Amino acid sequence: MAPIREIPAHIRVMVHNDITTVSDVERRSYDFPWSHGVFRDCLLAGYHCTVVERVDQVVGYGILSVAAGEAHILNLCVDPMYRVLGYGELLLDELLRVSECEAVAEIFLEVRPSNEIAIGLYLKKGFRNIANRPAYYQATGGREDAVVFSKVMKKTR
Repeated sequence: MAPIREIPAHIRVMVHNDITTVSDVERRSYDFPWSHGVFRDCLLAGYHCTVVERVDQVVGYGILSVAAGEAHILNLCVDPMYRVLGYGELLLDELLRVSECEAVAEIFLEVRPSNEIAIGLYLKKGFRNIANRPAYYQATGGREDAVVFSKVMKKTR
C-alpha cells in the first residue's frame, strides 16, 4: 500500500454528527476503545471536543476538560492510516491554544508508556513526566500503567 500523502487539514469543533466517525477511528486505534456513548457524553458535558479534517474526512480528534484553572486531555487520537503526518501535533496545538484562552494554569494527560510516538510529541511540546499510575489502562492479558504528564502554562496576566 502506498503511503498517505500529507494534505493540509483544519481543526473544527466536533458536532453530534461526528460521533460515529470518531468512534470508528477510536475502534481502529485501540484494543479497548471508548464507546459511542462516552463521546456523546463528552459533547453533552461541554468538554472542548475537536476534530481534524482533511478533504472533508475526520482523521483525528481531541477531547479536553477544563475546570478550576486546570485542563485534562482526556483523549487525543489520529486514525492509524494518517499518523506521523502532523495531525496529532495540530490537534495538540489546538488543545493548548484552548487551554491558554481559558487561562488554564496547568494541563495534564495520561499516556501508555508503550506509546513512544505520543510521548515524543508531548515532550516536544513542553510536557514533563510527573507520575506513574499503576494498572491504569485495560490491556490484553491484564492492565498497563499510565505515565502522567503535565505542562505548566504561561501566565496570561
